[in-house]
Amino acid sequence: MARRSKLAKVAGLGLLGALTLSGCELTGSWVSWGWPEGITDQAEAMHDLWIGSTIAALVVGIGVWLLIAYATIRYRKRGDELPRQTAYNLPLEVVYTIIPFLIIAVLFFFTVNTQNEVRDVSEDPDVTVAVNAFKWNWQFVYPETETESGEAVSTVGTSTEIPILVVPTDRTIRFELASADVIHSFWVPEFLFKLDIIPGQDNGRDNVFEVTVREEGAYVGRCAELCGTYHAFMNFELRSVTPDEYETYLEAREEGLSSYDALVLIGEPGEAVSTEPFLLQREQQAVASDD
Repeated sequence: MARRSKLAKVAGLGLLGALTLSGCELTGSWVSWGWPEGITDQAEAMHDLWIGSTIAALVVGIGVWLLIAYATIRYRKRGDELPRQTAYNLPLEVVYTIIPFLIIAVLFFFTVNTQNEVRDVSEDPDVTVAVNAFKWNWQFVYPETETESGEAVSTVGTSTEIPILVVPTDRTIRFELASADVIHSFWVPEFLFKLDIIPGQDNGRDNVFEVTVREEGAYVGRCAELCGTYHAFMNFELRSVTPDEYETYLEAREEGLSSYDALVLIGEPGEAVSTEPFLLQREQQAVASDD
């Protein structure tokens, strides 16, 4: 009975540690293990879920290793006498059936909560951006704007120019994704989130997500789905600026300024600074191969 009591205590401590760590605030701590710092509210929630789950798994794993070591040492062979044989141990079987179920239930609870938070879409976002993916570049359209020609402000990438997606900080931003050809995937690593863009679907629940960006800066964006020959060069740049700068940028675009000139107007670099266009990368590769 004493051994069973000790075993139950160890199992209980392991479960308590898993439950506690899975709900900790871990963003920016040493346990990030190389994960990038998220720049959105949603990224923070996903970061905590992933790192918390990893630590919970380590806690459970260490507990199992300790139990294995204890059994190995405590019940090691000490002679030629056959140890006492036991057909079953009902209390122990109940414990190691219930504990895994509880761990899975807790992880499921936190996963569903985080998923609902990340995929939640508001009825009236502050900003809406239509993201159109095509082989092998991006177009970003601001449907709530209108230029002198009556069209919405848009930015399209080319082989010589990286498209820059300008968004404001501290605002709810809705991305409506669409593909013109094959399956692409919209990915900004600092979002800690990616969403596949499946062609042939209207912009609906499956192709829509929202974020609130909290940090200003320039961040590379990529296609995370193998979409063809030049998939590796299908990059864009997310440029997050203050709300006032964002409004000034859109007003300048509506008046006819290019994306380059409008960015310079608000004090930002007119070209991408986080990645390079396709042709420049090819030229650099050619020079490197010649050397």
